Amino acid sequence: WQIFKFHIVIVKWHWAIFDESARKDDEVFRMAVADLNLNNEILETEKITISVEFVDGNNPFQAVQEACELMNRGILALVSSIGCMSAGSLQSLADAMHIPHLFIQRAPAGTPRSSCTLASRSRQDDYTLFVRPPVYLNDVILQVVGEYSWQKFIIFYDQDYDIRGIQDFLDKTSQQGMDVSLQKVESNINMMITSMFRTMRVEELHRYRDTLRRAVLFMSPATAKAFITEVVETNLVAFDCHWIIINEEISDQDVQDLVIKSIGRLTLIRQTFPLPQNTSQRCVKHNHRINTSLCDPKDPKAQTLEITNRYIYDTVLLLANTFHRKLEDRKWHSMASLTCIRKNSKPWQGGRPMLDNVKKSGVSGLTGFLEFTDNGTNPNIYFEILGTNYGEDRGRGVSRLATWDPVHGLNGTLTDRKLENNMRGVVLRVVTILEEPFVMVSENVLGKPKKYQGYSIDVLDALSNYLGFKYEIYIAPDHKYGSQQADGFWNGLIGELVAKRADVGLSALTITPERESVVDFTTRYMDYSVGVLLRKAERTVDMFACLAPFDLSLWACIAGTVLLVGILVYLLNWLNPPRLPMGSVSSTTLYNSMWFVYGSFVQQGGEVPYTTLATRMMMGVWWLFALIVISSYTANLAAFLTITRIENSIQSLQDLSKQTELPYGTVLDSAVYEQVRSKAMNPFERDPMYSQMWRMINRTGGPDNNVEESKEGIRKVKSGRFAFVWDAAVLEYVAINDEDCSFYTVGNNAPDRGYGIAMQHGSPYRDIFSQRILELQQNGDMDILKLKWWPRDSPCDLYSAVHTKHRGGALDIHSFAGVFCVLAAGVLLSCLIAMVETWWTRRKGSRVPSKEDDKEIDLEHLHRRVNSLCTEDDSPHKQFSTSSIDLTPLDMDSMPATRQALEQISDFRNTHITTTTFIPEQIQTLSRSLSAKAQQGFAFGPVPDHRTGGPFRQRAPNGGFFRSPIKTMSSIPYQPTPQPNFSYGNDPDRGTSI
Repeated sequence: WQIFKFHIVIVKWHWAIFDESARKDDEVFRMAVADLNLNNEILETEKITISVEFVDGNNPFQAVQEACELMNRGILALVSSIGCMSAGSLQSLADAMHIPHLFIQRAPAGTPRSSCTLASRSRQDDYTLFVRPPVYLNDVILQVVGEYSWQKFIIFYDQDYDIRGIQDFLDKTSQQGMDVSLQKVESNINMMITSMFRTMRVEELHRYRDTLRRAVLFMSPATAKAFITEVVETNLVAFDCHWIIINEEISDQDVQDLVIKSIGRLTLIRQTFPLPQNTSQRCVKHNHRINTSLCDPKDPKAQTLEITNRYIYDTVLLLANTFHRKLEDRKWHSMASLTCIRKNSKPWQGGRPMLDNVKKSGVSGLTGFLEFTDNGTNPNIYFEILGTNYGEDRGRGVSRLATWDPVHGLNGTLTDRKLENNMRGVVLRVVTILEEPFVMVSENVLGKPKKYQGYSIDVLDALSNYLGFKYEIYIAPDHKYGSQQADGFWNGLIGELVAKRADVGLSALTITPERESVVDFTTRYMDYSVGVLLRKAERTVDMFACLAPFDLSLWACIAGTVLLVGILVYLLNWLNPPRLPMGSVSSTTLYNSMWFVYGSFVQQGGEVPYTTLATRMMMGVWWLFALIVISSYTANLAAFLTITRIENSIQSLQDLSKQTELPYGTVLDSAVYEQVRSKAMNPFERDPMYSQMWRMINRTGGPDNNVEESKEGIRKVKSGRFAFVWDAAVLEYVAINDEDCSFYTVGNNAPDRGYGIAMQHGSPYRDIFSQRILELQQNGDMDILKLKWWPRDSPCDLYSAVHTKHRGGALDIHSFAGVFCVLAAGVLLSCLIAMVETWWTRRKGSRVPSKEDDKEIDLEHLHRRVNSLCTEDDSPHKQFSTSSIDLTPLDMDSMPATRQALEQISDFRNTHITTTTFIPEQIQTLSRSLSAKAQQGFAFGPVPDHRTGGPFRQRAPNGGFFRSPIKTMSSIPYQPTPQPNFSYGNDPDRGTSI
């Protein structure tokens, strides 16, 4: 509560009135007393004298003290025009002293009234009468917002308003499911608005602007004017807003000022007083004539009258008529001269009859008919509801929409007049920007208007067909979407709407908080996300794709393992030589071990039989290893050749931001440019990814990597190493419709905003456009329009970083080129080795072999020498195989034991020529290898005849032996070996074979 001076009006035979510091009540009271003193019909010969006292409205003690002083002088009734705080104290005093108290409630500084919570007593002890009717503001505003079908609005109240006055209203709105916000308006409104702009984020400010579209103002007319002026100048409201101002104290001049300062629709609720239809009766009330300056509505003084002034005048008139009737009835009581300070003070005996006479009285005055009910309240109150239409015309008219009273309620119909679905006859001017596939020129004939096509044009046509409007379309002069310049003005498409040169803005226009601060957007008709357009890498031919299943290091390990295992097998056989089968032509050289290990690894088998346990253990583990490796290679090779696995370095916005080799950029001053900049520079939503992107985009101030138009960015991607950051929908369309399918896109799949249709700030078309867009989305029509421009069966792959072919699983020659290369290399290497071997053999045959270098026997030469040793030319065993020669049992005991012959018949393990001796019947065998150095032939001595008759075995073609049908054997002479003597005959397990 502010501290105000209020007046206590003491009514006595010589009336004393306490007026307010504004002097308005005092002036009206004096005029009322003057009018009554001139009227001889009411008071006859009595005159009214005046006494005025001033008190502080927030000081109840002072009010009681001044009232007691007046009671000491003599009093008939107490009239107070004061606030609720001091009224409670005066009520207690009047009840105690039985003084009729006529209370006229005043609100501080012209703010709306709140109900006074005065002490409730029994009817017998209540001496206070409420001249002003009860506060019905809650009932009126609840019915008005219900008629307007508001579900969400905000209530503004000034600092002098007692918020407890609308508690009942808030409870009822909550029960009805309304979303109501409260905000206090400070005395310094400009500072309050500036603080909001400084502390609120852009998104919060946008939501706040949307909330201001529906508002109720509980404030004085002066505060309402200042507040409306500020919010209009700061562009917080537009001409689609609807505000309700409710206050009993709104004059005609206040109504005109509020309408001029506001935009949009304005509804005003104020208390009104019925006026007689006959203008001559407005100033004549029964037996009293009111001063013309107060009763004539055209009089300037009457237009500035406050409601309390009117009730003060009528109160004085009511008391004068009551005293007049008391004089006529001869029931006059002497004035009360009371002392309220003493404890033994008695109340006035004439208080109750005087109160009853006042209640029974009634008078027609400036407020209509003033009377009281049994509970001491004035039931007569009327409200009128004034309103304007939507728009921003400052000179638009105000009309009465309805009235309200406690008995009949709302008299009239209130509707929040929105646009209906029929917009026939409306021609909208549409500004656009060419952006594929949203807006494109379909026909450009000289002398005729251009025709346009695209996804946004299809949406506009769908709205036009349903709503019935027509449109004219033109391209923004600077071919830009629009951004705020240094001087505060907007350019581009947004600038056309701000300057009101266009009604609608349509293109690939994204909804951003900055744009929504100056224009209005419909609901989104398509989701938006940021994408990147990149050029596909040319597909390279990998001739050695067959090696791809294994890494190079793994191939090196496998090769080293083959060599290592081959060496280990050789060493194991060298340390523990295996027992070879009779007639075996295999040997355990290092070369054969390596060949055997390699053959088993490639699952082709081997030739060397290994019989030792260690070697078999080694080979078992090796075969298991080879099985696992070959199986893994086969499976991985099948998957590698049938599934294209593209591993590109840029697969998302994060990958793009982390690299610096590939430059990238966007369109200067576009929504994408501002989005990256705001998220990189704003300390409240700083994103490391956008910070890195901003450093690249803003390099050297921006011109290097950024472009003026999106088409220029697409050309840069096509021609060189460049990545273009732009709307994902636009980039997908470009990639789909590229003839060479040379583009692919990456981006963020989660949409963070959308495309919308822009309109002038406060456009009345926004709601109806948004409603129709929602209907198109619900019916699936939007999806059909989208598939027209972004088909699902595109021939180009949008997400592959290389050129791919949409075919089956057939493999081409490129996948096996490396295999053929290996085969060709092996053939060439084999030919080269064959040539080297041929050359080496010829060179070796031309020279005399030495004893140290000769390791092999010429089998053909040996064959001829052995045949020449046969004594019987007709023997069927005359011919011998070049790979194996079988001899009949020899009497090794009779062989000369000379050292020279022993050197010729010694053990050679590394030759394929062996001698085998068979002992008849006992099958005693002795094996001995012959030296490969015997190139001059065998010198066998004479053979005794006792060997004849023994069986002769010859090597069968399959490597075994068969018994010869010849019972007798030819003797083979050989060179006897004199010493040492070998007792081979005693060893049944030894034999000699060649």
